[in-house]
Amino acid sequence: MAAPPTPHTPTPTTPTDRPVLEAHGIRKAFPGVLALDGVGLRLFSGEVHALMGENGAGKSTLIKVLTGVHPPDAGTVTVDGTPQRFTEPLEAQRAGISTVYQEVNLCPNLSVAENILIGREPRRLGLVHWSALHRRAARLITELELDLDVRRPLSAHSLAVQQLVAIVRAVDIQAKVLVLDEPTSSLDRDEVAQLFALVRRLRDRGVAILFVTHFLDQVFDLCDRVTVLRNGRLEGEYRIDELTPVTLVHRMVGSEPHTPDEPAETSPVPTDVVSGSTDAPFLSAHGLGRSGSIEPYDLDIHRGEVIGLAGLLGSGRTEAARLLFGADHADAGELRIDGERVALRSPRAAIARKIAFCSENRKAEGLIGELTVRENIVLALQAARGWTKPLSRTRQDEIAARWTEVLDIRPADPEAQVRNLSGGNQQKVLLARWLLTDPDLLILDEPTRGIDIGARTEIGRLVTRLAAEGTAVLLISAELEEVLRLSHRVGVLRDHRLVATLPNDSTLTPDRILGAIATGATS
Repeated sequence: MAAPPTPHTPTPTTPTDRPVLEAHGIRKAFPGVLALDGVGLRLFSGEVHALMGENGAGKSTLIKVLTGVHPPDAGTVTVDGTPQRFTEPLEAQRAGISTVYQEVNLCPNLSVAENILIGREPRRLGLVHWSALHRRAARLITELELDLDVRRPLSAHSLAVQQLVAIVRAVDIQAKVLVLDEPTSSLDRDEVAQLFALVRRLRDRGVAILFVTHFLDQVFDLCDRVTVLRNGRLEGEYRIDELTPVTLVHRMVGSEPHTPDEPAETSPVPTDVVSGSTDAPFLSAHGLGRSGSIEPYDLDIHRGEVIGLAGLLGSGRTEAARLLFGADHADAGELRIDGERVALRSPRAAIARKIAFCSENRKAEGLIGELTVRENIVLALQAARGWTKPLSRTRQDEIAARWTEVLDIRPADPEAQVRNLSGGNQQKVLLARWLLTDPDLLILDEPTRGIDIGARTEIGRLVTRLAAEGTAVLLISAELEEVLRLSHRVGVLRDHRLVATLPNDSTLTPDRILGAIATGATS
């Protein structure tokens, strides 16, 4: 295991040197996973503090420890200098820590006023005092400079307004610390501006705000300080004025930007892949998008071409690919295959168009652990034929034996349960399933994650061979070197947008891709 990064901690610049909330040495493990390993966090009154890290860095687990959902296995949490050990969210709330989650946890059938004061309704003679409830809710709304009819049902308002109502409710329970977990993921630009205006007003009133987001622009627009987690460990705490978007990305992914006198090692033009077809594209996406998932994007994929998708985890890479396979339905744009406009409303429709998809989550969305290697390999072919035309056992045995040999699946036993295979061999079984359908487009989502170097090399060679034989490949990988080694062109995603599609020539380097991820610029 790599040594933990040495955390960077700046000198406080807030009105008080004592944090309103401080976590130190937090450790939290789940079966088979060490989610947090010695993580710390400081929140000061009157500032907005970002919590950043890729998916899996430990952000959600840390939030749950701070808010009483999960007790830590080790470490301490103090609020206003008093040690705390929360065993349930209500205890954290009583200590002054409130959370507003990405999915608003309110009652849409109740009014705005009822949602703000639910559980704390003013009463008279044991009954809800409705006029007092409406007056109190209206006063809170006015104090925070919002303009809402507190008598209207919450369901009559947009998601952005519902987020604001959730924040008003959190503030009314005397929150010292307000945790905002991905509050802008489903909001448009104007709604984000409205939310940020409220957050700034709360900051100016002395509330400490922990802001969790994937959006780099929003961090630099709103936040005063940032804590970066990486692989469950504390990478560092920084003032925003100490960072640029590029350096923040490097902190998150664990690499250092190259200085002008130490140029980045250039990635060679791929020599082990074909140069890419110049014919009409096999697949063309024009303005293809899905609200709340991936913004409309354009992408052409030719036969014999490998397109790499690069971006931080959570940037929208998988969401973009799922639209091409019919796993999610686009609500904008169009998709053409061989020039014909198509609507892929299901994976089965995509398979019929000779598109295959190897999911990054091979256990949950790919393989069936209780089935054998043979049964897993023939699954897609059998689905394409329909269950009224079953493959004979003899034919299944022939297919499984052939692909076990071609891909060197070990052990070479088609009757072995796939759950007992190593990660690399499980990935080969999943590839065999889709290669058996003879796809024109193969989508590979993190095909080498969690597998050994030998299997990784073999899969890279397979991608090269498929492209040379005319198959189009869409390759998603968090490893930039892998993307550069195998791809003809690289699509760069940032904040659920495809910001650039770059030719993989001698000028394309990992640093240039990271720069595009950080800023959206390609130069």
